[in-house]
Amino acid sequence: MNPIAFRILTKLEIIYFDPVSNSTNQDIHRTQLLKRLKAQISSEEFDRLSLDIFYYQAQYLPIYKNFLEALNIAPTSVKNRADIPFLPIDFFKTNAVTSAPDHTQLVFQSSGTTGQLRSKHYVADQNIYNWSLVEGFKRVYGDPKQYSILALLPSYIENGDSSLVHMVNTLMELSENQFNGFYLDDFEKLNSDVSRNVELGISTLLIGVSFALLDFSEQFKMSKGPEIVIETGGMKGRRKEIIRSELHATLCENLAIEKVHSEYGMTELLSQAYSIGNGIFTCPPWMKVIMRDVRDPFGQIKFGKTGGVNIIDLANLDSCAFIQTSDLGRQYKDGSFEILGRFDTADVRGCNLLFS
Repeated sequence: MNPIAFRILTKLEIIYFDPVSNSTNQDIHRTQLLKRLKAQISSEEFDRLSLDIFYYQAQYLPIYKNFLEALNIAPTSVKNRADIPFLPIDFFKTNAVTSAPDHTQLVFQSSGTTGQLRSKHYVADQNIYNWSLVEGFKRVYGDPKQYSILALLPSYIENGDSSLVHMVNTLMELSENQFNGFYLDDFEKLNSDVSRNVELGISTLLIGVSFALLDFSEQFKMSKGPEIVIETGGMKGRRKEIIRSELHATLCENLAIEKVHSEYGMTELLSQAYSIGNGIFTCPPWMKVIMRDVRDPFGQIKFGKTGGVNIIDLANLDSCAFIQTSDLGRQYKDGSFEILGRFDTADVRGCNLLFS
């Protein structure tokens, strides 16, 4: 797509159709898709469900319908999952990307610096978000009740309406541990609480934005750190960007841990991918990352090659499940992937932004 066409498309206005004659069919269709989403999803079912959600969103999601029309793509012409068009992520900045505008339960906003236009994700069904969050977390870390969850997320708390803060708060509520807590910039208390948990033998999960974890680890070097440390969010303009291996090496040394985990998520998604070390991420069964050709937004590339990151998140049933991000990455044959950076013209965002 040429830049001029893209700019025109991202400014499309949503024109909502009269829902009266379509509401019953839409509700029935959605209920069927939701039931399949929460069932066991094989790779074959993922492809089938992706196509069916595509047809659903092509009919009931106005901005996606307009996008397809502008590209002169008839939904019926899309026969394979690989042919589904991905909506550029910038649409979330200029449009309400939702098929249920009258049923918004949550509104997440992306992080951003002063003057930046922030993405908004209108979440019509909080239950889907909670299901995706909890089931995705359990697949990697088990029951949240095992952990005291400590969160060092200053930039997200300051911005407000953060999906990451909501995510961590939800996990804390499920954990029910009396020692859970958020820390804005009180490093001394965080150090004290980590030390207490270690002394009491309490399994501790510390999740933090990268720049804050670095600041904390430099001020309070530990002899024994938390059981799990998850970094996310990059430097947010607070510190110089460094390669992931350098970040992880510094945190491992200062916090006395063997490895650093990572979380990959964003405002526009309801699901998360996790890395349990070395920056290699895996997705839950209802989420898939696909690499596109950096010179052709509709072309895909081979495994192991650097490309633009496209994401299918089937939990985005009421928004858009097919997102073209501004991240650069590399995917492997087993479906795992790593994030290598961002396109030069992309805004600084709240996902994992470090170069490998």
